[in-house]
Amino acid sequence: MDGTIQENPISTHGGCHQITFIEDPGSFSYDSFFHNHLVLNAPCLFSAKFTESWGSRKNWVTADKKPDWDHLLQNYGGAVVPVANCDVKEYNSNPKDQIPLREYICYWRDYSERRRRQPDQGCRYLKDWHMLREFPDHDVYNTPEYFSSDWLNEYWDAIDGDDYRFVYMGPAGSWTPFHADVFRSYSWSANICGRKKWLLFPPGQEEHLRDHRGSLAYDVTSPLLQDLRLYPKSHLRCLAIEVIQEAGQVIFVPSGWHHQVHNLEDTISINHNWVNGCNVAVMWRFLQAELEAIHVEIGEWRETMDDWDAHCQVIMKSCTGIDYTEFYVFLKMIAENRLRDLQRAPADATPGGSCTMRPAGHHTMRPGGPQHNVFDINKVLEVLTLMTRNEDFQKLDKESLSPPPRDLMKRLQVVIAEHTET
Repeated sequence: MDGTIQENPISTHGGCHQITFIEDPGSFSYDSFFHNHLVLNAPCLFSAKFTESWGSRKNWVTADKKPDWDHLLQNYGGAVVPVANCDVKEYNSNPKDQIPLREYICYWRDYSERRRRQPDQGCRYLKDWHMLREFPDHDVYNTPEYFSSDWLNEYWDAIDGDDYRFVYMGPAGSWTPFHADVFRSYSWSANICGRKKWLLFPPGQEEHLRDHRGSLAYDVTSPLLQDLRLYPKSHLRCLAIEVIQEAGQVIFVPSGWHHQVHNLEDTISINHNWVNGCNVAVMWRFLQAELEAIHVEIGEWRETMDDWDAHCQVIMKSCTGIDYTEFYVFLKMIAENRLRDLQRAPADATPGGSCTMRPAGHHTMRPGGPQHNVFDINKVLEVLTLMTRNEDFQKLDKESLSPPPRDLMKRLQVVIAEHTET
């Protein structure tokens, strides 16, 4: 295979977690990815064959497989990009500055060629650059079909808001501290050049990686984790799945898997965060936990503050990027898009077939297909059902929810019944 995978077994309740390597695009279907990785929330690594046609792999990389700084400067040098200082810890992350890409590449080139740290700059890492949003017409990459059921970017593109598509660039030694992704979403990350080391932990293991104050570990490789006075549960943690990701390879990180990432060489990567029907319930649980944490944080003002619940929603929106009202709007838009798609293409992929759900485990999923649309509608309905039973959701201003959730749910129930075999 192109890359190296350290399949350290992770024992949880007697089981083991390992990562699958996907070699050949021609023999791996979306249906296989859907059932074996999205539904099961299991990581995998795709070979460099899956990205060999990308423009960025041809144009952003020199003949000796290094970043083509001249090409990047010529085409994107004036772009303002977020750059983190990896040597400074700030709220379990790294502080960022906004600087022109040409300034960052000047630093990066000097850092990499001299192999010495700038005393006043530290190790700097370009992170979370919304490159595709700024340069939509450039031939950079095509999202693999395995990751195409992407509700987050479908929604934020429609409202002309932020997106969750990023470019990362950094020298050897740059890294991202231990974390889980936004909304506990899925993520995929493709190396355009360079190598990364990933340390992956399945959901729940992060609870063993908290200090005595309850704060998540910043660096899971730190010897401080051996001190049980500081990290009283660290001896219960599993071994990380360690993955060495080579140039061109794509890693899939499932929902809620905490991870830490180190660049072993000068590295450029493209990354997406996304949610779909397989993990939207995870996103809903995350939002509930975030709101509960806010309730605890400002609970002392509950009896004295007017519209306390509304204030909690405002705080939640500022901290997470979404509140309960917008989450409902998000689900409504996805549902309406799928209903419209079903109306446009009512027939199944098989000749003469009807768009009905086959018995569980027997239907074939394809992106945008009728089976997938019905699946998505079903998952929206499941989460809406949970939301309407939630006390905090019930306190929202009903005028802000149009159509009323119950009306939308009835509509979805009718469509599901029409497309489900008895």
